Amino acid sequence: MSRPTYYITTPIYYVNDKPHIGHAYTSLACDVMARFKRMQGFDVHFLTGTDEHGQKIEQAATKAGIAPQDFTDQVSVSFRDLADDMGFSHNDFIRTTEARHKSGVQELWRRLEQAGTIYEGGYEGWYAVSDEAFYNEDETEVRDDGKRYAVASGKEVEWVVEPSYFFKLSAFQDKLIELYESQPDFILPASRRNEVMSFVKGGLRDLSISRTTFSWGIPVPGDEKHVMYVWLDALANYITALGFPNEEKDSQYGRFWPADLHMVGKDILRFHAVYWPAFLMAAGLPLPKRVFAHGWWTNEGQKISKSLGNVIDPYALVEKYGLDQTRYFLMREVPFGNDGDFSASAMETRMNADLANAYGNLAQRVLSMIFKNCDGAIPTPGTLTDADEAILASSGAVLEKVAAQMEQQAFHRALEAIWGLVSEANVYVDEQAPWTLKKTDPARMRTVLYVMANVIRRITLLAHPFMPTSTAKLLSFLSETGEGGYALASFDAMLEPGIAIDKPSGVFPRYVAPESEA
Repeated sequence: MSRPTYYITTPIYYVNDKPHIGHAYTSLACDVMARFKRMQGFDVHFLTGTDEHGQKIEQAATKAGIAPQDFTDQVSVSFRDLADDMGFSHNDFIRTTEARHKSGVQELWRRLEQAGTIYEGGYEGWYAVSDEAFYNEDETEVRDDGKRYAVASGKEVEWVVEPSYFFKLSAFQDKLIELYESQPDFILPASRRNEVMSFVKGGLRDLSISRTTFSWGIPVPGDEKHVMYVWLDALANYITALGFPNEEKDSQYGRFWPADLHMVGKDILRFHAVYWPAFLMAAGLPLPKRVFAHGWWTNEGQKISKSLGNVIDPYALVEKYGLDQTRYFLMREVPFGNDGDFSASAMETRMNADLANAYGNLAQRVLSMIFKNCDGAIPTPGTLTDADEAILASSGAVLEKVAAQMEQQAFHRALEAIWGLVSEANVYVDEQAPWTLKKTDPARMRTVLYVMANVIRRITLLAHPFMPTSTAKLLSFLSETGEGGYALASFDAMLEPGIAIDKPSGVFPRYVAPESEA
């Protein structure tokens, strides 16, 4: 029996600079989602990659004194390394300079052309090279330095006049509005959907989809004086990575398209929620099921910028705090979809209160008692009391709560539900006091420890997509190796008494700031 499929994508990252916290954040959200869906039994395809064409890349390569392809070869590696070093479980990494991508994008162009949605003309308007985006005049402003900037991004715009092919975006205004109204969850969170709806209802202009003032891009089929607009090129990666135009039922495209989730930053939502579905409609291809736009991070209350020197390096966070600790903080601290602020004090509080004290200490003290007092094996329980039944019922019910939040990409709420169970488990242990029962009622002690071993197992399975390394270590203490991956199908199963467990060790140490920071 074939498994249900789930296709999730990050945006492909622009290779004009090294990766930062924004890249890690988007990919982490996708990784958590992908891991959870795999645990649910889905055949998951998780795609990430790099966007390597456009004027900005050409300029950066020229500045570096090397050919654009050599430049992208060098910088793309840093994004591939980030994905590997952060433990992301992606199935594919696509580069827009690959042959499979070029041929697929050119076929998409041909289909748009055959559908009568492309025409030749001339473009005059404001263009931000840094954003690789066109702006209406009312989306720009003149600042004190006399230069004009895009209001949304703050990037300088220039007046561009050049021959161009256009896509009839205006013809899709009503169809897009109908899409948003008929599928309210097509864009999440709801606040972003409202922004997009307002933009589209305000009127769409036809979109320039080729450039002639630079050459670093994919040539337009039949007119190689033009290269494709970088966003048409980039957005198509979601289907070219699946082997488009091979649409056979047993092909990757046939199995996984349409995408279940495109995860993006809020700054590129318009491209994904307006341009991309319009291109697909025009080409007669199925639409993705959801576009989720998350917010931005600030650093200790300040907007992140290279000029301020406060760019957050994900490698520095991992080196200082640990990989799983960083993953947990980024998914827990801020309601996913909102903007959030990184602060060292908040990070350290989460590490010590949530991970070291609440969760780590719970697991350590319970598993240590089992190892020392139950012959190093899962104890045999006696008759369960109402308190035992209650905590087991709570631990069993939390899966449904977590799954519901994950379906909405409310990662912070999923973690709140898990840590609600952690808190309840700590109360149960304190009330039952197995360390006292050891002297007064050893049989009851074994029952309490048996109950808690099962609760800890369930907590750890649910936390696994967020902190895969630490939770795998904890599960290994319970002799669950995870070979072939952990499965939520066995979530309600109870541990078999008599199974030997490994001697536990601390998984989440308390964070103590170095003396130089104290």
